[in-house]
Amino acid sequence: MSHREVIDALLGSKEPSISWKVQTECLGEDPSSAEMVRLGEEVRRSPRVRSMLLCYDRLGKPNAYAKWQGAHWILSTLSDIGYPPGDRKLIPLRDRVLDTWLAPRFYTEFEARSKKEVYSKEGVPVMQGRYRRCASQQGNSLYFLARLGLENERSEELVERLLHWQWPDGGWNCDKDPTADTSSFMETLFPMLGLGLYARTHHDKAAAKASERAREVFLRRHLFRRVADGRVINREFVLLHYPLYWHYDILAGLKAMARTGAIGDPRCKEALDLLEQKRLPDGGWPSESRYYTVKPDEIEPHADYVDWGGTSVRKMNEWVTVDALYVLASAGRLKP
Repeated sequence: MSHREVIDALLGSKEPSISWKVQTECLGEDPSSAEMVRLGEEVRRSPRVRSMLLCYDRLGKPNAYAKWQGAHWILSTLSDIGYPPGDRKLIPLRDRVLDTWLAPRFYTEFEARSKKEVYSKEGVPVMQGRYRRCASQQGNSLYFLARLGLENERSEELVERLLHWQWPDGGWNCDKDPTADTSSFMETLFPMLGLGLYARTHHDKAAAKASERAREVFLRRHLFRRVADGRVINREFVLLHYPLYWHYDILAGLKAMARTGAIGDPRCKEALDLLEQKRLPDGGWPSESRYYTVKPDEIEPHADYVDWGGTSVRKMNEWVTVDALYVLASAGRLKP
């Protein structure tokens, strides 16, 4: 099946989000056009979105970071599936997220020499001159609030914290091992995206420079290989997933390179080749692994309110496929 045939099949999906993503991310439709605004309203009213928000309310609005049922993850998901920007009904979720990630403890720092010392105090530990902070939390918030049109003056505070915590190699890490001196892919991906988007919309040179430095954490490693010996960093990095939540794989890395304008860098080539090799005979791409179970009626670690198509080595997953097509379109690899 050709790329065009796959795109046509996705345009007929029962999920309005899939059609929105295909048209805006693969076919270059203007998200602000009347047709895309209309489709965005379909996304807002879709059974998937309604289920997520209704379950969140019914289960008592769990902890903001409850995996994967808290406000943080709901907003992150909505920002990726075409939910229309500027919806004031989401402001309570936004405020809960910002209150969580800009709490006083993130402005308190202390020196620590061991893991035991890290857990003896509240605040951000500093080990060997490096801030040990899960910056994906603040970085993702900065990113999804901008995409959802929910920014306020506190976005500047998220930027300030991310710049303050950035490691010498350009990324971030929360590893409590004192000897850890290399940034984490998982903790660097969203700060890079958030700062890059903030830089573009606010013409912020410091945020732009920080995002560019973060890109090198990935590009130096060709998005999935160790610098020292070229081995694959983590087996999960070369499997395809949706959603990823805070995890990482090559598709997430390539999406991030496309979003930040670096998909043309020659160091993306191997990951792009690998992505193309994973294409199925039906023309789409599979979800090869997943990080969630489906639990709409109870709060449980790593449970989501809705299903995202499951996993299969032989069957196309629409969510993975539309992201793969976006990456290939951005890289100029979509065949007519």
